[in-house]
Amino acid sequence: MENHFRDPSREEAAAALNALSSDREHLAASVHAPWTLLAAFGGVGAWWVSAAAATNPGANYEPPSSSWLALVGTLIVVYLIQRETGVRFRRMGARAGWAIVGIIAACLLLFSVSLGFVSFGMHWAVAPTSLVAFATTTWLASVAYRSAVEHVRHG
Repeated sequence: MENHFRDPSREEAAAALNALSSDREHLAASVHAPWTLLAAFGGVGAWWVSAAAATNPGANYEPPSSSWLALVGTLIVVYLIQRETGVRFRRMGARAGWAIVGIIAACLLLFSVSLGFVSFGMHWAVAPTSLVAFATTTWLASVAYRSAVEHVRHG
């Protein structure tokens, strides 16, 4: 097997880099946010926060078993986004990482607040915290997605 490599000229190298940059820009411009799947992230977050309504806070508290199902649901949504758009979340950029940390922190905080409401017998108050979890998770998931697309654009 022979290689027919030669040293490219500066112009050829610059043209190849411009073509690659143009391809990345075209790819990033053609990818649109899958809002239904980003809303599915919000649904998973809201579902996990609403699980506080079915618990019994206090000395005999047992965490809901739905946490594992929420993790499975999240992984399924990530897979569907990768399949639909081709954007991989392995290397998303720092902004996306912080958005994911924000999702986890917000859902944990809202779950704790919901447990507090349930401990005072205010089961109805879990509904607003679940709605806030839905909105926050959907918004932060869109921030992470846009960051991943920008990471594709800039390499």
